[in-house]
Amino acid sequence: MRVLIVEDNPKMAAAIERGLRDNGYVAEVCHKGFDGEDLAAAEPFDAIILDLMLQDRDGVEVCRNLRRRNVTTPIMMLTALSETDNKVVGLDAGADDYMTKPFMFEELLARLRALLRRGQAGEGRTLSCDDLVLDLYTRTARRGEAEVELSNKEFALLEYFMRNPNRVLSRSQIAMHVWDVNFDSGSNVIDVFVAALRKKLDRGFPRELLHTIRNAGYRFGIME
Repeated sequence: MRVLIVEDNPKMAAAIERGLRDNGYVAEVCHKGFDGEDLAAAEPFDAIILDLMLQDRDGVEVCRNLRRRNVTTPIMMLTALSETDNKVVGLDAGADDYMTKPFMFEELLARLRALLRRGQAGEGRTLSCDDLVLDLYTRTARRGEAEVELSNKEFALLEYFMRNPNRVLSRSQIAMHVWDVNFDSGSNVIDVFVAALRKKLDRGFPRELLHTIRNAGYRFGIME
């Protein structure tokens, strides 16, 4: 999942970015509100973590402008101010959740998972397809009675596939959401990871879940 962090404190931004990457997210950082707004409006993100008090502009203004620009990406507001009025203003501007600094990173992850679940009908702690179950909390996978061991990147790749079942996903879409904007388009790393994931998920099972669509990309789900 791809997350944009708009935070003008370099240490705070770096800590959040590092924590998200360690948990399998693709994270990008902007230190200025104007840059963050333009990036969020121009590129697809699954969630935005937005500081309230930015040096160049107010985070509430950034949030409000994004909603005016029809950007529906879930927004988590961060602030050192705990007054209720500040939270209300942020939520009224279009934010989906609010956290007060300092915070425990585990709580940030839990709230981020909750934001990503919104709009996913029937989704809770797990994602499932056929006899495959992906646990978003423990970051484990199981197909039938067999546990599937996944690296962080394999988990992120599988999560993206399972959040987009029966859709043909191009390599550029996968690179954007599972890797980052600096991904080398000439690299075959996506194909390598998909092949490794297919080996772990489909080998020994009667129904294949991960399919190659020639000249288009990949499709996850049961092929009729």
